[in-house]
Amino acid sequence: REEDVDQDGLMDLLRFRLELPLQATEQILGVQLILTFTYQLQRMSTFVMQSMAFLQSFSPVPGSRVTVNGDLKLHQRQPLGHCGLDSRYNVSVINGSSPFAQDYDLENIVAAYQERNVTTVLSADASPIWAVGRASGDPFVIQATIRYPLTLATYQPGFWEMIKFAWIQYVCLLLIFFWISERIKTFLFQNQLLDAVPVLSASSVLSHKEHQS
Repeated sequence: REEDVDQDGLMDLLRFRLELPLQATEQILGVQLILTFTYQLQRMSTFVMQSMAFLQSFSPVPGSRVTVNGDLKLHQRQPLGHCGLDSRYNVSVINGSSPFAQDYDLENIVAAYQERNVTTVLSADASPIWAVGRASGDPFVIQATIRYPLTLATYQPGFWEMIKFAWIQYVCLLLIFFWISERIKTFLFQNQLLDAVPVLSASSVLSHKEHQS
């Protein structure tokens, strides 16, 4: 089940539990598991895709349980677009309608998924932990806690967004320049560091001559 821990309307993590009934003579030495997700971005870029998290782990001795705790992270090979809905990868990771056995082969599924420019992966620190000592008649348990952390996504901004950003930077620099220039001018005049020569305008000279006459 998915949980909204901070009650903001967005899911924060997935708690997954799978119990596999086994015969008394059956043992589990390895696990390969694909979990599929619907991944959406809606702020700067509108993007939706069907993604997956792949778990693979093996144990030298038969286990009773394997536990995984990690983050689902976004992996990009190219920036996302800035306009329109990008749904190029909004297709099932596993083609359930295909009649060909090769489309259900795990190696082919993972290889096709890795060809995408945008994928999700489990964090590197999501190391599975194995437990041993399964009692007869007990199922083998796969348990995973996968968190959805805040993601830094790169995208190609549009023309007007670039103009807006450039204008804000220009105004900020202009205000700083004016502030510095006013401070320098005030300092120079208050400390009389510049030589000043009075200059009379032509109208002032003419008015002076008329006053003398």
